[in-house]
Amino acid sequence: MFLIIDYFNILYIMRNTMPAKNPKITRETANRLSALGGRIRAQRKKLKLNATVAAEAAGMSRITWYRIEKGEPAVTMGAWFNAVTVLGLTLDIPETEITGTDRRGWIPARIRLADYPELEKLAWHVRGADILSAREAMDIYERNQRHLDLDAMTPEEVQLLDALRIAFGLSGKET
Repeated sequence: MFLIIDYFNILYIMRNTMPAKNPKITRETANRLSALGGRIRAQRKKLKLNATVAAEAAGMSRITWYRIEKGEPAVTMGAWFNAVTVLGLTLDIPETEITGTDRRGWIPARIRLADYPELEKLAWHVRGADILSAREAMDIYERNQRHLDLDAMTPEEVQLLDALRIAFGLSGKET
């Protein structure tokens, strides 16, 4: 008698039971996952649930639950959503919780016209371009400042304009 072992099935089972390797992620993504994991842990503690009970309610193992609380990126999005849903949370994280800094004075490398309504109105003549460089945006603001409605600007757009003025050496608000 010979024993016949089906290695394919054994390897398939082993491959699907081992935890996935962590994918390569950016530092910002790692900070976001860590912040979200911390919020999940804090909410679980606030509800006075132990990890085993929370994991069972979410349909996962206690180990997976701990990996979520640590912010490991290899855990599936479905598991993250289950964990968040069980605790009554949402998947939004305030920017200051991730970076610990505000973005005043920060200029994006590419400025989307759709994100800044007054700039979009001033850039009516720019055909086919949805994204501008910082220099192009500042030129449009300078050339059309007499048409600029400061009261209609969003706080984000005011911050952008102030940051552009600082970056390109324009000190005051000439309007």
